[in-house]
Amino acid sequence: MPVLTRARQAPTPQAMLRRRIAVGALKWLLPAVALVLLGAIALWPEFDRAEDRGRLSFRRSSSAQPDTMRVVEPRYDGVDEQQRPYTVTAGVAAQRGTDTDIVDLTKPRADINLGDGAWVLAESDQGQFFRRANILDLAGHVTLFHDDGTMMLTEAAHVELRAGLAEGDKPVAAQGPFGTLTSEGFRLTDRGAVVVFTGRAHAVLEGNR
Repeated sequence: MPVLTRARQAPTPQAMLRRRIAVGALKWLLPAVALVLLGAIALWPEFDRAEDRGRLSFRRSSSAQPDTMRVVEPRYDGVDEQQRPYTVTAGVAAQRGTDTDIVDLTKPRADINLGDGAWVLAESDQGQFFRRANILDLAGHVTLFHDDGTMMLTEAAHVELRAGLAEGDKPVAAQGPFGTLTSEGFRLTDRGAVVVFTGRAHAVLEGNR
């Protein structure tokens, strides 16, 4: 018996026109899509760098101006009530925001002229200088040294530069020509001419003193 086959039908003119239009469109569309993909691949590293720059810029702009203004090796000069000069220096001075009165000092040092060639030196690890009041608060390994050879060590001291006095309520160890002495506090008046050791005190005097 003969094998039955499906009869083919010739395409209509309208179908052939639609096919030609589709084939022509694909000829333009596929190269365009390929160009877009190649361009995206080539520019992708630039997109990453732009994103990183954007993040970096955001971090920089988000950091506000510092709250303190720092000065390296500052120097403050003044005179006491008797017009005797004194000088306050430090390793670094930091001014608190817009408050120009209080200055935080690192490694502060005060040189006080007592007249007749005598002088007193005060220094510590940290300090605060109240400029209008001419007051210096010292903290951390405070050392007070008189040119007669007397040295006092304590942890905190309050120095009034204009009035010429200093005091502290922390344990004090002193040594000098008189010998050695320890006490619970001290008070220095008359610009270093008089030193009073407060609280319980113990002294070891040298020679006939």
